[in-house]
Amino acid sequence: MTPSRPLHPDVRIGHVHLKVADLARSLGFYEGVLGFKLMQRFGPNAAFISAGGYHHHIGLNTWESAGGKPPAPGTTGLYHVAILYPTRAELGDALRRLQAAGIALDGAADHGVSEALYLHDPDGNGVELTWDRPMAEWPRDEAGGVAMFTRPLDLAGLLRA
Repeated sequence: MTPSRPLHPDVRIGHVHLKVADLARSLGFYEGVLGFKLMQRFGPNAAFISAGGYHHHIGLNTWESAGGKPPAPGTTGLYHVAILYPTRAELGDALRRLQAAGIALDGAADHGVSEALYLHDPDGNGVELTWDRPMAEWPRDEAGGVAMFTRPLDLAGLLRA
């Protein structure tokens, strides 16, 4: 079914909730490595974290998953959550944080419209750390449509940003 009118262009995804096996371990990753701030904690089972004082960008909970295992390959669920950084320099800082914590990347790509780092959190949830180039710099096809691609990301250049 096609909507009768397009969604308002200012609509954004405000937050995501992730089921985790160990709340302290997840906070160690999202707070300790990536730098999110704890906004509120609900006992030993849930925490809400953010950047910049928003009520929460990520909810972490063990309500149905304490001690659980990541979803098996070939099952449905979250592929990854994308965390959008405001600048290339901030994405470079995220890469430095990951390297300092000894966290390996699953991949890194230049998509023309954005640059992205791909990894998994301690519970196996896919995480994309990304920044978007200004829309005026996005690659376009002959008809003016967005022409994304996937090319290797210059990690050394990203660290210099």
